[in-house]
Amino acid sequence: MIRKVPRNEMRLRIHRRIRRKLRGTAERPRLAVYRSLKHIYAQLIDDGRGRTLAAASSLEKGAGLAKGGNVEGAREVGRLIAQRALEQGVRRVVFDRGGYLYHGRVKALAEAAREAGLEF
Repeated sequence: MIRKVPRNEMRLRIHRRIRRKLRGTAERPRLAVYRSLKHIYAQLIDDGRGRTLAAASSLEKGAGLAKGGNVEGAREVGRLIAQRALEQGVRRVVFDRGGYLYHGRVKALAEAAREAGLEF
């Protein structure tokens, strides 16, 4: 009998495969994206030192987001993470989609970060 593999388990397999190839450095940190049903999160990570340089999420009170589980919320988080990266002098990043398809909220976050000045 064929066992159905849970969706999140498949996503984690894809994520591990992507992470074998991607590494964030101090000059070019990894922009990691995580999305839940209600919110979306983004982090800039220097894998060499194991440090998070900046983070943004739809949960933040200062972001002024009514909802984070939609495309508009993802765009705002993308603008916010780009702004925080530029404040720290980071322009170039490596995009880690976290095993999610480059579509919908993940794509909106990435495009908003690009428009705000990040290069990837």
